Amino acid sequence: MMLGLILSLCIASFLIAFIGTPSWIRRARESGFVREDAHKKGKPEVPEMGGVAVILGAMFSVLIYVAFDTFLFEKENVKLVLAALTSITLAFAIGMVDDMLGGIIGLKRYEKALLTLLVPIPLMVVNAGVSSMIFPFLGEVDLGLLYPLVVIPVIVIGATNGFNLLRGYNGLEASMGIIILSVLGWLALETGGIAAAIISFAFVSALLAFLFYNRYPARVFPGSVLTYSIGAAISVVAILGNLERFAAMLFFIFFIDLFLKARVHFKQEQRVKVLEDGSLSVDGVYSIPHLVIRFLTRVKGRAYENEVVATILGFQIIIAGLVIGNFYRIF
Repeated sequence: MMLGLILSLCIASFLIAFIGTPSWIRRARESGFVREDAHKKGKPEVPEMGGVAVILGAMFSVLIYVAFDTFLFEKENVKLVLAALTSITLAFAIGMVDDMLGGIIGLKRYEKALLTLLVPIPLMVVNAGVSSMIFPFLGEVDLGLLYPLVVIPVIVIGATNGFNLLRGYNGLEASMGIIILSVLGWLALETGGIAAAIISFAFVSALLAFLFYNRYPARVFPGSVLTYSIGAAISVVAILGNLERFAAMLFFIFFIDLFLKARVHFKQEQRVKVLEDGSLSVDGVYSIPHLVIRFLTRVKGRAYENEVVATILGFQIIIAGLVIGNFYRIF
C-alpha cells in the first residue's frame, strides 16, 4: 500500500508542476516579470520565478500523505512532516522576497543569510532527527541538546544558502536537485524513513516536470523561490532520514563552489562572455561553472552552456554513485 501511495503522490506532484508551469510562464511574461538569459547571444528575456509551481505540486502531495498518516496510519510522522513543510515554506518565502524585492531594494548577501536563520526553527522546536551521530575516530556520539540547537541550524542554513550559490545555467538547479533528492529518497526508503522518502520523491517528481520547461534553452527560470526551497528540502530530508553524512557528501561540488567564491571574498563574479558562435568564455575562475568552462575550452576549444551543465551533472552523478556505494558498504 505504501509504495502505491508514494507512486500516486509522485504522479500528483508531477502533474501539478507540469500543468502549472506553462500558466506561470504566460502570466509572468504578460506582467513583465522576466530576466535576461545572460549566457545566450542577444540575451533573450525569460520569465522568472518558475519554481512556484514546483513547490505547490510537491507541498500538495506531501500534505496528502499527512492526511493519510493522520486518518489511516499511526500518526507517527505528522508533527515532523508539518515542521519540515514549515521550514521549506519559510525558505520559499525568503526566496520570493529575494526574487521580487532584491532588484528593487538591493538585498545584501548578509541580509539574505540572516533571513535564513528562520528556516531551521520549526525543526528545532520539535527536536527532529536523531541526536546520535558517527564521527571519524570517535565513533557514535550522542550530542543531546547540541543536535537541535547547533547541528540542525548548521545543516539547514548551510544547505539552504549553499544550494542557492550554484545557479544561473539552464537546467542546472533543477537537475542537481533531482540527483541529490533522488539519492536521499532512495537511502531513506532503504532505512525505513518513509516521511523523508515521500518528501524527496514529491520534490523530485515536481522538478522533473519543471525541467521540461527549464532545460536548455530555458523557457522559464527557477528563481530563488526554488533554489532556497530545494536547499531546505534537502536539509529536512537529511535530518528526518538520519542521512546527514550522505547529504554532506552529495554537496561536495557545492563546497568547492563555496571555496572558489570565498577565495575572492564573494565579490562580484566576472560575467561570462558569450562569443559570436554562442560559446562561453571566462578570464578568471570564480565558481564551478567558470572552472568547467575553462576545462572544456582547453579540452575541445570551446564551451557551450548545455555542455557546461552536462559536465557538472556528470560529476554529480559520479558523486551520487560513490555515496550509494558507501551507504551499502556501511549498512
